[in-house]
Parts: sequence; structure tokens; C-alpha cells
Amino acid sequence: MITIANAAGFWGDSLAAPRALLERSRVKYLSLEYLAELTMSILAQQRLKNPALGYAGDFLTVLADVAPFLAERPELCIVTNAGGMNPLACAREAAKILRAAKLDHLKIGVVSGDDLLPRIAELRHEVPFTNLDTGQPLSTLDKPIVAANAYLGARGIAEALAGGARIVITGRVADASLTVGPAMHEFGWRWDDWDRLAGASVAGHLIECGAQASGGLSFDWLGLDLANVGYPIIEMNQDGTSILTKPPGTSGAVTTATAAAQLVYEIGDPRAYLTPDVSVDFTTVELEQSGTDRVSVRGATGRAATDSYKVSLAYADGFASAGQLLVYGPDCVSKARAIAGMIETRVRNAGFHLDDYHVECLGAGDAIPGLHAPPRDLREVVLRIGVHAYDRAAVERFTREFAPLITSGPPGIAGYASGRPEVRPRFSYWPTLVPKSLVSPQVEVRTVSEFSGGTP
Repeated sequence: MITIANAAGFWGDSLAAPRALLERSRVKYLSLEYLAELTMSILAQQRLKNPALGYAGDFLTVLADVAPFLAERPELCIVTNAGGMNPLACAREAAKILRAAKLDHLKIGVVSGDDLLPRIAELRHEVPFTNLDTGQPLSTLDKPIVAANAYLGARGIAEALAGGARIVITGRVADASLTVGPAMHEFGWRWDDWDRLAGASVAGHLIECGAQASGGLSFDWLGLDLANVGYPIIEMNQDGTSILTKPPGTSGAVTTATAAAQLVYEIGDPRAYLTPDVSVDFTTVELEQSGTDRVSVRGATGRAATDSYKVSLAYADGFASAGQLLVYGPDCVSKARAIAGMIETRVRNAGFHLDDYHVECLGAGDAIPGLHAPPRDLREVVLRIGVHAYDRAAVERFTREFAPLITSGPPGIAGYASGRPEVRPRFSYWPTLVPKSLVSPQVEVRTVSEFSGGTP
């Protein structure tokens, strides 16, 4: 049996969770999952501005915090996709932190090859990159592509661990593969042992979103003390079954309900949950409460993975901004909608066109339209306006039309003190596929001392 924990479910998750988990448990593998489709676009923008960036910087903060555990526990390994768009640069910065902690001989593994952007012009001649949502080929897109990353699987992670790496930093890999990689390395399963691969993938899927499996977002959240929630741990067995749990003495809860809620999260077809490693049938999975904060997970079955990698492709799609105001008074809803109309009219009168203009009165039922009518005695709402345009100047003008309402709008408005809304580039998502035969995952394992030399 091996223990695999996850203490980060996205870029922005708790910086305190990894250390807290290691203080209360002696897991062998700590996974940190930072990437989402939007995250890759943000990291691509970072790398565009500075070639030495493009990775999840939170990881470096966490690494400095947990470095003493790496020194004290020779069995501890960290597996993370914090490398994002630039895993090699992330590894070099990580090496500086580890060198300062006197861990010069520790090995770092880098898994890359997922970044298809440098090859996209060449690949477009061979691959249609059909949009999985719309059916359109990429040839119909006339906007700049800013990111294109294949979701790699667990092989590179397992190879890096076999090479002695105690920290594995990847670019884009499937979330569950952060768990499958250590399981494959430890147990030596065949890569066509579909049921065991399925079991490890289910385990990885259960913990990939951090505290969602241990009480976060639970409908029974009252009384769980989520301020001190424990992050999830998988006890993985040789046969592919596992136990989902959390560190002793932490709050939150691990129950069949929290496990089931996470199990069906973002899976698509439950009979064919597609990963780069295996196609998993979730309908055969059995969950059983086997103790306090312990859920037994068994019965996963799998079939051969497809011959394609999913690709997260993003393109520049103009500019966007969003601003909000607090509107109060007995006529707050009608007043808020009138204010939204004033702003739109003033932008138009200034000679600018907004391609999208979205108005919400939060508190009046707009957050979930049609769910309920606003209460009769409603006295305040938050007016939120989101805009999009291909002309940056139009979005800039929109951001300048909030402050004038202080003296040229109706009474009963607050929220100006935060300043003008930010104008930001908008990226749109193009989900697609690429044949695995055209992608070559690459693995590099070096010591901290070796990574410390040179620059990205």
C-alpha cells in the first residue's frame, strides 16, 4: 500500500494546506494540481511577456514551506503540474529553493512535450483540430492562437520517478495522472492492466480537486469547520482498490456522500471517462464507509485509452472587463437596470461599439435566472456589468463611465472607491484532439545542483 495525497486543487488553492497535511500525516507522495484551461491561457500570456515565466508561482512558495520535510523524510516525493507552459523554468527556480535548503543532491524530474504551440503551424497541415463542441475545423479560426497543450498521461511521471526524481514537475497532464504515475512506478503494473489503471484513475479523480473530497462544497457543510479542513489522502493498494481519507485531527469529512459528489464531477459519460491512460467505467465503482473519515473505493473497470490526446487550445478573442456597483433603495432593481442603460448609452454616444453587454442584478434572482422572484421588500442589489469588444478602446471607455455616475446618476449608489474596472485580454477555448503518434513526451531528470546552473 502507498499513500498519495493532494493539497492543491487549482492555482490559488490554500498555500497552507501542503505543510498542514505533511505535519499531520506521513504520506509518500504529495501531489499538487494547479492547472485549468483558463490557467493555461494566463500562463501563456505570462510567458509571452517574459520567457522565464509561464508556471504556477504558488508552487515555489509551497516548496520553500515544505522543504524541511523533504530533508527529514527521504521517502517523500512531490508530483505537480505546476510547470504549466514552462516546466523547465519552474524546475530551475525550484532548484534554487532546494539548494538554499541544502538539498543539492535531490533529483528533479521534468516532463514536457505537451506544448504544441511552437508546432501548431506544421501540425495544422496534418490535423484538422476539429472543435469538439462546434464541429468546426481550426482552419475556420482567424484569430491568434495563444496556447495549445496536449493532456499527457502518467508515463512520463512514472519514468521520472524511476529515474530517482523526488520532485516531478510537469506541463499539462491529465489531473488523475498525477496519482496514476506514482501507482505505476510503485506497483509495476502493465500499461494495459486496464482495471488497475482504472482504479488508480478513480483514486486520482477523487483527490484532484483537493478539499472537495473532504467536505468542501458539501451540502452538509454546517458543523464541518471548513476553515481547518483536511485535504484528501488515498491509500492505494496493489490490486487497484483504495481508501479515501484525510489527516487525523483535521476538520471536514470524508464520507460516501463527499466521495460520490467528487466522483461524478466533470466526468462526461460515466461509462467512458476518457483519460490519456485508460477509459474508465465509473458505473462499476463501489463506495463504502469503512470507518470514520474512511471510504473504501473498489470495482473500477477500464478499457484501452483512445489513440488521441485531448488538446486545450486557446485563442485571443478581443478584450473584456466587468464592473459592479451597490445600488440601494426601495426601487433598487429598476434603478440598477436604468443605470446599466445609462452606461451603455454613454459609451454608444461617445462613438464606441461593445460586442457583448451583459447585465446582472445580483440579489434579484439574476444569478440563477428563473429560480425565484426577488423579495418584495428588497432594498439593495449588486449591479454587475460585463462587456466584451474587439476594440480595446471601446472597453476602456466603458470602464470610464462608472465614476461619472457619482454626480450624474441617480441617488443610492455605492462602490466607486475600488477604482475603474480592469481591461484584460479575453481568451476563448477551442477543445480538440491530436493523434498520440504526433506527440512526444519528454522526460529529463537532473540533480538540484545541475538544474541550478544556467538560465531558462
